[in-house]
Amino acid sequence: MKQAKPVFPDPNHDHGRCAEDAILHAEKVCKGRGQKFTPIRRQVLGALLSSHRPLGAYEVIDELAKTMPRPAPITVYRALDFLMDNGLVHRIESRNAFLACAHNHDETAVVAFLICETCGSVGEIPAAPLALSFNEAARGTGFAPKLSVVEITGTCAHCQRAA
Repeated sequence: MKQAKPVFPDPNHDHGRCAEDAILHAEKVCKGRGQKFTPIRRQVLGALLSSHRPLGAYEVIDELAKTMPRPAPITVYRALDFLMDNGLVHRIESRNAFLACAHNHDETAVVAFLICETCGSVGEIPAAPLALSFNEAARGTGFAPKLSVVEITGTCAHCQRAA
């Protein structure tokens, strides 16, 4: 199955444009849902967009502190919760970190995260059929699944070519 859009951006891509497009996407999503895209929410998303790597909440705070007074952790966590609820940020469970998302889906979409162990970048691919199989297998044992998170570690194509 071939992806329409590259899962991992080219290392030489126009990152400023990439981040700008993601902010515009977030504005559109929030407007369409009647949600407020407040300055702190925008700044937190901007911090996450500073790279294609997941950041922990305190790394987000450190990134924000470069251009504004250091925000309180609760402020950043509330912004992250809002962004996750609106499908604009994902939580990478294994890293206890957050990743900006500019794909057009909501918080209920099932994705698999592809985590490059070399460069730290994270890509995402649709994983609904995979999650359905996992959930069916779990239900077969009498277990009631609630959340499926699929994280696959390895090496992205860019790092493989560079090696």
